[in-house]
Amino acid sequence: MSDEKSDKTTDAESTPDDASTSTAADKATPVRRSTPTSKGASGNPAEAGRTATAEKKVRRPRRDKDPLKGDDPFGARAWRSPRFLLGTVLALVGIAWLVYYYVQVRPDGTGAEPGGPAFMGDLARYNYLIGFGLLMLGLVVLAHKSTPLGRGRGVVVGMLGCFLVGLVWICTFYVITDDLSAVPVFNDLGQFNLVVGIAFMAVGFTYATKWE
Repeated sequence: MSDEKSDKTTDAESTPDDASTSTAADKATPVRRSTPTSKGASGNPAEAGRTATAEKKVRRPRRDKDPLKGDDPFGARAWRSPRFLLGTVLALVGIAWLVYYYVQVRPDGTGAEPGGPAFMGDLARYNYLIGFGLLMLGLVVLAHKSTPLGRGRGVVVGMLGCFLVGLVWICTFYVITDDLSAVPVFNDLGQFNLVVGIAFMAVGFTYATKWE
């Protein structure tokens, strides 16, 4: 009897030790985690490569093949923008105003009455202010990114064009300053030709601010 009790006691005392030993062994054993492989659903690496290539093709942004669409500064969308139409109309009206006044309304210096309409005859040289003002305003309106002259290569065209016109206008005035009667418009403006040239160059700086 004493032997059986001692055996049971020995078994009871050894049980916690065995459990603690197994727990420690479990902790020491590294847990293997399943990691995604480069194989596809069927386990074929070639299929996985094709899947990755297909995903890249889907994520790649589409580009418009039509050069008249998108961000092209000379695209059809830019030519049809309301700002471009407004600026073009203002510039053309300003040029037409100057030409009509000089050809039809302006007194020719022989004492004849100015032509009609009468209000343009009453304005006299203020017609140049109106005409050049509309022209400059139209060019400033065109210096916007929604128009062909307000972005990309159009900015360079507008900027250099205004600079050159202003420079040529001032140089021409200084060359013919002794006899302005031979050049139309110059003969009426006199020293105000300098203002016209500087105004063109100022508009050129408006385009320069849009240059990126």
